[in-house]
Amino acid sequence: MKIGTIDIGTNSMRLLLGDYSNGKIEERKKFVNTTRIGQDVDKEGYISQEAIKRNIKALKEFSDMCKAEGCEQIYAMGTSALRDSKNGKEFVQLAEIETGIYVDIISGKEESNLGFKGVLEGLEGDDTILVIDIGGGSTEFIIGDRDGIKFAKSENIGALRMTEKFLKADPINEGEFNKMSIFIENEINDTIKYIQSKGIKKLIGIGGTTTTVSAMNQELEVYSMEKIHNSKICKKNIEKILQSLKKMTLSDKKTLKGLQPKRADIITAGVKILDIIMENLEIDEIIVSEYDNLEGLMCQKSKKMS
Repeated sequence: MKIGTIDIGTNSMRLLLGDYSNGKIEERKKFVNTTRIGQDVDKEGYISQEAIKRNIKALKEFSDMCKAEGCEQIYAMGTSALRDSKNGKEFVQLAEIETGIYVDIISGKEESNLGFKGVLEGLEGDDTILVIDIGGGSTEFIIGDRDGIKFAKSENIGALRMTEKFLKADPINEGEFNKMSIFIENEINDTIKYIQSKGIKKLIGIGGTTTTVSAMNQELEVYSMEKIHNSKICKKNIEKILQSLKKMTLSDKKTLKGLQPKRADIITAGVKILDIIMENLEIDEIIVSEYDNLEGLMCQKSKKMS
């Protein structure tokens, strides 16, 4: 069965097209559009009319792509920005009127569950793992194995949210950067302590920040799911990328191999979140997964239908 799943995230809207049969996703295709539904949500408390229009337009485009591919079902979810805004339900109603697609605003816990389900689809082995998903508005931490999730926590630190809150100067101001770093450390301190007590050493990263860092690390001219999936990034390479980003202007960042120009303004904050997590957990390597909450949603919905 051909299915389309859509994730309306704080920074970008993503689409997965796949053929789900015999409990597996075949012929996966992914598309991304930087739609910034979460722009200024922290400041204003509302999704702006401009952001609503932008995201409805992108949702229509994704809906047309699903129909062109012959999808029998289309499922959509909204995450951090839609959760946090006062007019998230208004967007959901308008989206359904304009596109016929119902957008389910999911909780941080549901987001973690779907991300973990997706990772398991693309993972070999039965180890206990820690999955982190650094998004635009939040970061999810999930501990589990093939028997299920043991711990899940969503923290309100994301690449777009931290950039808007702290990083105003171009190139980045050291004082602003340090304030952001202290804020991130304080926010995730309790979660980090809990994870440390579990002694987990296998770290898997999903989401735009981590896949972008992998693409930058490999200096990919063209993004490749095959080259990103199961790639490994060691901490010293993350630190090297971070030091370079801090010194560069936004226009310079936009020319970097592996970095989408539309993500250039928020990537430094995202990389710092990743760096702090690895530093505090004393983990030297992260494995990158191209299977995430989109695959998780597809599997969950398909299993309910069968």
